[in-house]
Amino acid sequence: MRSAQVGAGDVDEAAARRREQRGWYWYDWANSVYSTSVLTVFLGPYLTSVAKAAADADGFVHPLGIPVRAGSFYAYTVSASLLLSVLAMPLAGALADRTGRKKPLLGVCAYTGAAATTGMFFLGGERYLLGGALLILANVGFVVSSMLYNSFLPQIARPDERDAVSSRGWAFGYAAGALVLVADLALYGAHDSFGLSEGEAVRICLASAGLWWGVFSLIPLRRLRDRRTGAGIATAGPAGGTPLGRGWRQLRETLGDMRRHPLTLAFLLAYLVYNDGVQTVITQASVYGSEELKLDQTTLIVAILLVQVLAAAGALLMGRLARRYGTQRTVLGSLAAWTLTIAVGYFLPARAPLWFFALAVGIGLVLGGSQALSRSLFSHLVPPGKEAEYFSAYEMSDRGVSWLGPLVFGVTYQLTGSYRDAIVSLVAFFVIGFVLLARVPVRRAIMAAGNPIPDRI
Repeated sequence: MRSAQVGAGDVDEAAARRREQRGWYWYDWANSVYSTSVLTVFLGPYLTSVAKAAADADGFVHPLGIPVRAGSFYAYTVSASLLLSVLAMPLAGALADRTGRKKPLLGVCAYTGAAATTGMFFLGGERYLLGGALLILANVGFVVSSMLYNSFLPQIARPDERDAVSSRGWAFGYAAGALVLVADLALYGAHDSFGLSEGEAVRICLASAGLWWGVFSLIPLRRLRDRRTGAGIATAGPAGGTPLGRGWRQLRETLGDMRRHPLTLAFLLAYLVYNDGVQTVITQASVYGSEELKLDQTTLIVAILLVQVLAAAGALLMGRLARRYGTQRTVLGSLAAWTLTIAVGYFLPARAPLWFFALAVGIGLVLGGSQALSRSLFSHLVPPGKEAEYFSAYEMSDRGVSWLGPLVFGVTYQLTGSYRDAIVSLVAFFVIGFVLLARVPVRRAIMAAGNPIPDRI
């Protein structure tokens, strides 16, 4: 009888875990549309055009009195939003682990970002400062909520499940991005028949991404469960002060704790470098296509749609490759492919959509898998009970410290006036990241974190 009860308990636990995993996937479905429609497709070219409309005779705008080439304004704004995220994420992670209430924090950040994105409907004329402010607010909400969302992974999936669960989440998100891009393409391509100007169609696409984000965030917020970690129980009561003050104290403790896990930090350094290149490609590809390659918005939408479809398939394919060859080797292979793809992108001829589509194929095949497997690999390196705090550091490497790539991209363009020079500068991020990741002894890092080692890693 006792063994039957234990068996029934295991079945119930597995069913509850699968239900929570299915709910977890839905946040990828919700927020990936912001990443795709807003950051990757529409906002870069549109905000650049708004900034150019507000520019002086020399092509400069002057936010806070600082002369900025209009073509660099979007890249600088993305960089600023990520710098602010660096300040917000560690505090949010410390508060989440201290209080055990990740889900409410996830909701606040998600709906702040969704509201700011919806507000982009009012971005028009010469309102480049409004666009910059909304982008910063939306991006901080996106980054911090993604950190909290990722920190659920070690709690809802066993070590041998994480590659598959993480890859399914990425695939789910890319599928949502593709679905919404089809609708965006239909609206934008036929905007005249709907009685809309080109700018109005773009603003509707931007705002609809915010509405999508808000509506579908309801599902994970209903299904995910908060857990009181051992660290949170032990430290929540004493030496009070406000939750904000306790969060900062917890952050100092987290930084001290991370110094005791140098191999985890070595992985984060490698990830910081190569993912900076990934995130810059995501946010600047449409600007490169429209400004340097002289491609129209419809071509860009089709190219990003192609990336979305292939990224979903690529995430699942690379998940299978990881089971056969190991996660670390598979990620290293993806970085080699990234290097080749971006180098080829430098030589693309202008006004040649087919070549741009070929570049999109190369990016799509490695994009989802490199991100999903990096997330699952890091989950093995997190000490138990420190998930939100360590994933705040991961998200700083994922997006919060990915300000350097856009900054390099923007400065290169400001100095040279060439987007080709700007895009090829990103190759260095992938090469250096490859070398750093190859030097990380992953099995020893997992053991040092106190986690079981999967059969193949």
